Amino acid sequence: MDLSLRITEIFYSLQGESNTVGLPTVFIRLTGCPLRCGYCDTAYAFSGGEKQTLPQIMSQVKSYSTPYVTVTGGEPLAQPACNALMAELLDAGYEVSLETSGALDVSSVDPRVVKVMDLKTPGSGEMQRNLYSNLTHLTARDQVKFVIADEADYEWSKQQLIEYRLQERCQVLFSPVMGAMPAANLADRILADRLPVRFQIQLHKYLWDDARGK
Repeated sequence: MDLSLRITEIFYSLQGESNTVGLPTVFIRLTGCPLRCGYCDTAYAFSGGEKQTLPQIMSQVKSYSTPYVTVTGGEPLAQPACNALMAELLDAGYEVSLETSGALDVSSVDPRVVKVMDLKTPGSGEMQRNLYSNLTHLTARDQVKFVIADEADYEWSKQQLIEYRLQERCQVLFSPVMGAMPAANLADRILADRLPVRFQIQLHKYLWDDARGK
């Protein structure tokens, strides 16, 4: 019997975040998330969706003819079959990234997957959900992302960067909450403090004003 997952959508767009920003990518958005971040832009993925088998998902991915696949949510790891999906994608030759909240254990994620993992800031309302043991499972090809809503979030993020020496573990991304933290303000602070991080904006929102990039 084929494994199945509840899928909100599968779509093709430019990667709007992470270190592959701008590359044509297939996004597989899994349904469901145990967190409720105050700035969430994908609440439509909290419920609903439709069950799809791995062969059905793979068929859709293949139709877009790109090697880049991002598994996102919601929170993808909330569905146990997520790891089986990523393994199948990897075995088929795709370059797979996982967007995860940092609240669920990543230790069982295939090491070939590029993990893009949040550390939730105070402004998210979900800071207490951070699972810091996940940091030990990150490598130089992975990324930790801080979504920053205000000055307090920035100072907290800087503290985590220093305390956990994150730049020695993986790549570090600082991203402003659109409509809350002005992008230029965050960029200026990063430069003034000479932080070893990558500044990023959500490219898809600037292009299409859409969480899905289309």
